[in-house]
Amino acid sequence: MTGSVTLCPPDGRRFVLASASPRRLDLLARIGLVPDEVDAADIDETPTRRELPRAHAARLAEAKAEAVAARHPGAFVLAADTVVACGRRILPKAETEADARDCLRLLSGRRHRVIGGVCLIAPQGARGYRLVETRVGFKRLTAEEVSGYLASGEWRGKAGGYAIQGLAAAFAPFLSGSHSNVVGLPLAETYALLAGHGFRMAMAADGG
Repeated sequence: MTGSVTLCPPDGRRFVLASASPRRLDLLARIGLVPDEVDAADIDETPTRRELPRAHAARLAEAKAEAVAARHPGAFVLAADTVVACGRRILPKAETEADARDCLRLLSGRRHRVIGGVCLIAPQGARGYRLVETRVGFKRLTAEEVSGYLASGEWRGKAGGYAIQGLAAAFAPFLSGSHSNVVGLPLAETYALLAGHGFRMAMAADGG
């Protein structure tokens, strides 16, 4: 008999993903976890004055989880935030082509950090956190490469103006740490966080 493996919350509790990101939904599916509901938090993600990248990622992940947990009493709520940083500078989520061009020019020919903050709020209010850092190195980009990437539209809404799971993979000869963290969710660390709160893998038999 064959079957699929699912990751199940303890005691049949509901699991809510506090993110509208299709990338995070796809990543969770890789470890067998399908949310009962997706409910994105609507919060101000503007960095506070002099806020450092790691603190920013941790604060936003917790704020997202809190906002959504208030709407889903009795459920496990998972939230995450991804920050791309050059030194102490937090790069924006590119909303315009000018944003993306500025980010790519800054990242060209240098290494940067991608910081993933993850927060899990349990039904009784217990909280778990992970903060994961991946280092990424970009080749020196030509004007043609920048223009071609901008034309692809992959940059839209992405932290740092690029998506490592797409065409930008060709720009990054160096990556140290969690690849899935750069995509949007550090899977090994997220799994450890969930397992520590009672989530367990179970076999679900296929029909037929």
